[in-house]
Amino acid sequence: MSPTRPRAALASAALALALTATACGQGRDGDGAGSTDSRNRSAGAQLTWKRCEAPTTAQGGGKAPGKGWECATLPVPLDHAKPDGEKIGLALIRSKARDKSGRIGSLVFNFGGPGGSGVAGLPSLADSYEKLQGRYDLVSFDPRGVGESAGVRCQSDKELDAAYQIDGTPDDDAELKETLTSNKAYIDACSKNSGKVLPHVDTISAARDLDLIRSALGDQKLHYFGISYGTELGAVYAHLFPKNVGRAVLDAVVDPTQDPLQGNLGQTKGFQLALDNYLKDCGTSGSCPTQAQITTLVKDLDAKPLPTTQGRKLTQDEAVNGIAAALYSKDTWKYLTAGLQEALRKGTGNTLLLLFDSLVGRAPDGRYNNLQAANRAISCADAEQRYTVADVKQRLPEFRAASPVFGESAAWSLLSCTDWPVKGKWKTPDVSADGSAPIVVIGNAGDPATPVAGAERMAEKLGRGVGVRLTVKGEGHGTYGVDECATKAVDAHLLEGRTPADGTVCS
Repeated sequence: MSPTRPRAALASAALALALTATACGQGRDGDGAGSTDSRNRSAGAQLTWKRCEAPTTAQGGGKAPGKGWECATLPVPLDHAKPDGEKIGLALIRSKARDKSGRIGSLVFNFGGPGGSGVAGLPSLADSYEKLQGRYDLVSFDPRGVGESAGVRCQSDKELDAAYQIDGTPDDDAELKETLTSNKAYIDACSKNSGKVLPHVDTISAARDLDLIRSALGDQKLHYFGISYGTELGAVYAHLFPKNVGRAVLDAVVDPTQDPLQGNLGQTKGFQLALDNYLKDCGTSGSCPTQAQITTLVKDLDAKPLPTTQGRKLTQDEAVNGIAAALYSKDTWKYLTAGLQEALRKGTGNTLLLLFDSLVGRAPDGRYNNLQAANRAISCADAEQRYTVADVKQRLPEFRAASPVFGESAAWSLLSCTDWPVKGKWKTPDVSADGSAPIVVIGNAGDPATPVAGAERMAEKLGRGVGVRLTVKGEGHGTYGVDECATKAVDAHLLEGRTPADGTVCS
């Protein structure tokens, strides 16, 4: 079973949760104000803030965030079509603004995935947003199906370890049967353990949750910072509630015009571009492998996985996804070099396996968070497309041509939603947002997971006067705190209401 990588898999805080950003210029204000009371009234709901406990295994584990952080649970309808029906609890976290007199409101973050826990993620990234906290309460949450918000549960840790050892790129009928059997076992486990919530973890439902969060926080407008999948969530929110959009930023933007096949192919090209850029940069040191050596390594792993000190084998699919994990940020290219050198020179796969584990949410003690389960459940609840083995085989040449390293794995992952028990909501999301305040939309030229063209299409689909494009000529998945120009532009937009000129380029 291949890890799902439908739109933009979250690379994990250890690798690439340093995402976020915007542009350079002038513009319009987004208004907003909010109460700083510890108990705020929502549409029939109250938030009671208290000291945060340590993140659970489902959220990714770790230490309690400590002083200055508060957590709460917001009850929301399991089915928004039945507002008075069964409720689920959304896990929230916040740290209050330092400047009470100049406070703008709450700034709500979604760091992507889908499947990333905002409750675990925000404290680990808060230093990156220190300037924004001057005037905003920093807020994040576990979206429905994620972490402690009715988190989707599928297979056990041991079952997941075994499933990831199965060949995800079958070469014959026997391997194909094993792949399909494994896929069915995973889906059956999801249905058994989380069948009640699977129909309701779609992005439209999560966007409706966002408006309940806004109301419960006491804000008239939603000030929002979405990264990776969080850009799709934010754009769907803007479509549903355009008049409620305050100051908003979408960084590392998902292309709203692409279906899953087009998205997977786009990511394949994006990761290959990032690998090419890595090799060009690394080649000057004389310590890096060639494209041909990497391609051969990946091919050889199909028949002969590499040993590791964990006792697990590094399979072809795990190596491919481990390589991809290190390409999310230029800061982690050094780990890719170490992992490739180890595999090629020592014949062991320890580093690449650790990179893979970071991508799929596996802790050193062998426990998995629910990142991948939520990722698949949300993606399959959204997209209505269901691909067949025949579809994959027909498209394999195109995927292989796009990348000799990533192509096959990306093509076969199209089967992730095949036979899923829930129908998807859309072919592609509607993100038209006429009447919304301006939304800064940022694309990075070297982004592997959300190629830069997606930002242009998102800005176009949001509508004239709403989507404001900022392009960064850099590397990695996300720009805030990485590119100085983009960071200054985001700060100006969020803190001062000065929106950059559409088409601004940071080089």
